Amino acid sequence: MPPVKPMLAKSVAKIPPGMQYEAKWDGFRAIVFRDGDEVELGSRTGKPLTRYFPELVAALKERVPERCVLDGEIVIALEGRLDFDALTERIHPADSRVRMLAERTPASFVAFDVLALDDESLTDVPLTDRRELLARALAEATPPVHVAPATTDVEVAERWFEEFEGAGLDGVIAKPLTLRYLQDERAMFKIKHERTADVVVAGYRFHKSGPVVGSLLLGLYDDKGALQHVGVSAAFAMKKRAELVEELEPLRMDDVSGHPWAAWSQEAAHETARLPGAPSRWSGKKDLSWVPLRPERVAEVAYDHMEHGARFRHTARFRRWRPDRSPESCTYAQLQEPVRYDLAEVLGG
Repeated sequence: MPPVKPMLAKSVAKIPPGMQYEAKWDGFRAIVFRDGDEVELGSRTGKPLTRYFPELVAALKERVPERCVLDGEIVIALEGRLDFDALTERIHPADSRVRMLAERTPASFVAFDVLALDDESLTDVPLTDRRELLARALAEATPPVHVAPATTDVEVAERWFEEFEGAGLDGVIAKPLTLRYLQDERAMFKIKHERTADVVVAGYRFHKSGPVVGSLLLGLYDDKGALQHVGVSAAFAMKKRAELVEELEPLRMDDVSGHPWAAWSQEAAHETARLPGAPSRWSGKKDLSWVPLRPERVAEVAYDHMEHGARFRHTARFRRWRPDRSPESCTYAQLQEPVRYDLAEVLGG
């Protein structure tokens, strides 16, 4: 019975040998509970996602066993590639908008584990046996319900790691073959893409604990010479957060009007642009005020991939300052784009 917290993965640098390998999907992790006409979609935190994906509820009733619990990922694909932005738009309070988007950009469910069938709990069953039961249970499933491709061949996994990124996937998940299903434990391994980029540090937000840096605001220049916000870097030790305030003080601007992102202070700008100075349905009442800096400092950060080629999909990881680089040289042109790969080829595997 819900809620069930999904089993998690810890990051490692290389694909480990002797395991089961799957693609790492870039969507909403979801536990599917079906009991006859009842279908519930549980999120990673245990909160229900059911109302946001009515088309999936209908599809699951037709395509999965009458009584089962499945672990998987809710994804949306546009033009053969996963689109996380389209997915986040579904978390909306208005039922009419949710249903409109369900028709316009329907979601899919990619199953990669089974936790229960009929009256039997499978959480103590080894992974290899669960995988066989999953494949058998969903043997007749058709889109938008899929079984995630899996292999025990590490060379195939390495090829997936390189190729599948072009379809918007995050990397590879490795699972020990005898692994039981361990709720909320990091018992699997994830191997993600990592690249580096030189970015302009153009501001920061304070940490929730007090007057120390919470996150650095990062920018890149586009082909028109405008500095675009591309994400944040936020993982710092508390001592480093305090040091950053002092280190960046000479760049602090008292008047935001001369800053490239001065529009953040104008509420009307938030209606037409996705700006990190604006509240959203994700942040709620969270304080998103920021401290503007003269865009003169360059930092090297690590990132996994770009979302729509415009911003970092996840929080970037600070590596070092780059005093040898000029801010104007920090453009989108430096970013490496993965070779395009059709998602249908992934799911067809």
